[in-house]
Amino acid sequence: MDAQLKLELEAAAFRRLQQHLISDRTDVQNIAMMNLTGFCRNCLSRWYQEAAQEAGVDMSKAEAREAFYGMPFERWKDTYQTEASPEARAKFAENHD
Repeated sequence: MDAQLKLELEAAAFRRLQQHLISDRTDVQNIAMMNLTGFCRNCLSRWYQEAAQEAGVDMSKAEAREAFYGMPFERWKDTYQTEASPEARAKFAENHD
């Protein structure tokens, strides 16, 4: 496999993960993802921002989140985010102090 094809396959896998998290599994909360995997949608948007900056593209946190979520982050939160349970918050605090 040449480098270009590898890059295209990686990009396709990323787009599928993004679609899965943004469209297919909006029921899964970011805090649940953090508690189970150590990363969430916001982490992915931050990694997107960091990759842009490494490529010389100036991108704010808000711009990166909108690029990843496909909408302004505040709209995502208002539409899909629910209040985290006390148990989820406690587990997050335990794992991410």
